[in-house]
Amino acid sequence: MTINRCGWANPANPLYLHYHDHDWGVPCHDETTLFEMLNLEGAQAGLSWETILNKRENYRAAFDQWDAKKIAKYDDKKIAELLANPGIVRNKLKIAATIANAQAYLRLCDEVGGLDPYLWGFVDGKTIVNHIASYKDAPPKTELSERISKDLAKRGFKFIGPTIIYAYMQSIGMVDDHIATCFKRTNSVKASKKK
Repeated sequence: MTINRCGWANPANPLYLHYHDHDWGVPCHDETTLFEMLNLEGAQAGLSWETILNKRENYRAAFDQWDAKKIAKYDDKKIAELLANPGIVRNKLKIAATIANAQAYLRLCDEVGGLDPYLWGFVDGKTIVNHIASYKDAPPKTELSERISKDLAKRGFKFIGPTIIYAYMQSIGMVDDHIATCFKRTNSVKASKKK
């Protein structure tokens, strides 16, 4: 039996299929995962998402399972260790951005309680469901991703341009851009009809 998926999901990569089938477009409210995905989307800038996905477990190990309190205190020795780690993208600006993001994230937690209440407050806790025929029809950015990007920048976050933030919104389920023929869209439509 053939399963219809969005065109970007590489059928040759089990990690990619799992990500598409279980994560992408699914509402996420877990603080660690929200922080992880924000940084992974930033790390992806200029690269393919598949490259980052293939390194996801390496990132978790290298960045203390995305413990923001530990990351916020990384020093020059730790940065040098990360720059020598072949399991992640060894880009000094992206590593520095992750540390800055950890520091900004801790401030955000003190101010509003974390990424979950902060992000989902922009959409009143509800996923934006788009109706697109092809993944190529999804916008690279939106007015909302631009607004969130600007606000995050004011708060000290890095590598959070509007295109990165839109991809982030898709990855954490703030936006559902599964195409009309994708089995994930079919399931979500069936589920909504049952309610």
